[in-house]
Amino acid sequence: MSSENNPSRVRSGLGSSDYRTNLAFRHLKGRMFYLLCLFGSLVGILLLVTLVNDIRQDGFSYMSKHFFTNFPSRKPEIAGFHGAIMGTLWVMGIVAITSFPIGVGAALYLEEYAKRNKLTSLIQTNISNLAGVPSIVFGILGLQLFVRGTIGYGPAICIGEQCGFGRSVMSGALTLTLLILPIVIVAAQEAIKSVPPSIREASYGVGATKWQTVSSHVLPQAMPGIMTGMILALSRAIGETAPIIMIGALTFVAFRPEGPLDPFTAMPIQVLNWISRPQAAFHDLAATGIVVLLVTLLTMNTIAVLIRVKLGGSSSR
Repeated sequence: MSSENNPSRVRSGLGSSDYRTNLAFRHLKGRMFYLLCLFGSLVGILLLVTLVNDIRQDGFSYMSKHFFTNFPSRKPEIAGFHGAIMGTLWVMGIVAITSFPIGVGAALYLEEYAKRNKLTSLIQTNISNLAGVPSIVFGILGLQLFVRGTIGYGPAICIGEQCGFGRSVMSGALTLTLLILPIVIVAAQEAIKSVPPSIREASYGVGATKWQTVSSHVLPQAMPGIMTGMILALSRAIGETAPIIMIGALTFVAFRPEGPLDPFTAMPIQVLNWISRPQAAFHDLAATGIVVLLVTLLTMNTIAVLIRVKLGGSSSR
């Protein structure tokens, strides 16, 4: 009987030298890939520790109550971060209020209501591409659309005789909203896709309408992922400098904004202003501002992880 027709010989071929060689080679490739990933992670951690240690040495010299309550000053010993913190809070508040309903609404429409055709595919592709557009491009768009209030050669947004919002909190917030909207939409879509189809089918089976199914079952199940994506998008927005500079945010603000149409500055802008000064004391102030910004970002990312773990676990049950 030939080897092709003998199952025992075919099975015995699994222990041949060629198979063992291929298996050893695959194990070697897997081991090399693991070591490469480990090396990359260690390099990243080492660079992060070096950066944080360098900032720590200079960043806590001005860390005090006055740093959070005083406004910027030409004298570094009395300069503070209060105006930048308040401006950032105003901007991030408006960004959250505007981007959440628009982003989640767009994701719900694309996933639950839109027909699967070429137009929907084109829209989806453009949304994904917008997530990779450089932030300075959004800054140019915000300068033209929100600060000047024009599209092309004609007025677009006019309040009375004034077109646009000027160099105000609203202009900065709407510009950053445009920046993070693609991220919010994509994150919300992925969260909605993760909801099992059986939940929708069970809802339809007891006579629920489309909206009742989406509002009572799909959205609650997807909310942990949506909130995680939203917080991570806000974390990106809070550290953006180029769009804020482009729309003309002030670098020296000795007051705090009282409304959405007031001038403002933000934490990255204030840090940039201090680091550009020739005096070493202002560089230490900039390091203190960087520490505050890093703590804010790490806190937001930690909250995002906790929401994903806690709410995700409870919704799955």
